[in-house]
Amino acid sequence: MTSSASDLTRESTTTQNWKIKLLYDGECPLCLREVDFLKRRDAGRGLVVFVDIADPAYEPMANGGVDFETAMGRIHAVLPDGSVIKNVAVFRQIYEVLGLGWVYAITKLPIIGAIADFVYGIWANLRLKVTGRPDLQTLVRQRKAACSSDRCRLDD
Repeated sequence: MTSSASDLTRESTTTQNWKIKLLYDGECPLCLREVDFLKRRDAGRGLVVFVDIADPAYEPMANGGVDFETAMGRIHAVLPDGSVIKNVAVFRQIYEVLGLGWVYAITKLPIIGAIADFVYGIWANLRLKVTGRPDLQTLVRQRKAACSSDRCRLDD
């Protein structure tokens, strides 16, 4: 018997003492490079739960209610208390959990944090184009078409 991605996510979030759940685009080559680095840094400790929003089994309600379109627009993470964070705060929190908090520490300063979020927003808007993928609206339409054929979960 095989487990679906959502079963594995549910199991890992209930049996381990995770500190942050990262929602990432598993079809983005640049995102995957960062996720691979973070997974190596986590070293199997389970501090970070990695949730691929591109997986057809992705369940928004199990992930802070963040639907596919929202998750594709900006990086999001869910904290153990159920709160959702986004943008540079996600990187700051993950790096802190993994012992690299100094990398993003300067973004805690209000002006620097605002600038970092602004720059990240520009990057997030260009990410799909830079990686040679369709725009967000096209990806959402494609996902809805795939979901209507019952191959994946509709955004809850």
